[in-house]
Amino acid sequence: MEALAGKLALVTGASSGIGRETAKLFAQNGAALVLVARRRQALDALSRRGGGSLIFVSSFVGYSAGLPNMTAYVASKAGLIGLTQALASEFGGQGIRVNALLPGGTDTPMGREAANSVEARAWVEGLHALKRLARPEEIALSALYQASDASSFTTGTALLADGGVSISRS
Repeated sequence: MEALAGKLALVTGASSGIGRETAKLFAQNGAALVLVARRRQALDALSRRGGGSLIFVSSFVGYSAGLPNMTAYVASKAGLIGLTQALASEFGGQGIRVNALLPGGTDTPMGREAANSVEARAWVEGLHALKRLARPEEIALSALYQASDASSFTTGTALLADGGVSISRS
């Protein structure tokens, strides 16, 4: 079954990492893909189509945890959650659902740059209850849920797909 058959998916950040895997998965599930550079364009396109789902990729960082030397990143990701909630309220009446996806540590080029040694990667993996990093494809599956009709009554939420990093204290 193609969960997104007949749907239009507007994907940003599709050149690598989570965005790339999300675009591939959405295409495999029947979505027509459009890559856009600006959120306003995405909202306008969804409004013209009579609704849809807008998903922002935020992070557990800025929601359930803070990490040293990441102030700007934490602030931007926390702000994205607030933006998600405001846009969900503003555009819900037009059939546009707006949600945020909050991945934990993910094995992407950005993640490998941040944890750029064996020791650093082990430390990040150890933060997670599952004691490993996510594969981008795993995060894309959570985005697929948010984009599909399975989440048709879900808007304004921040979905943790974080391997338990938000609850792990070891």
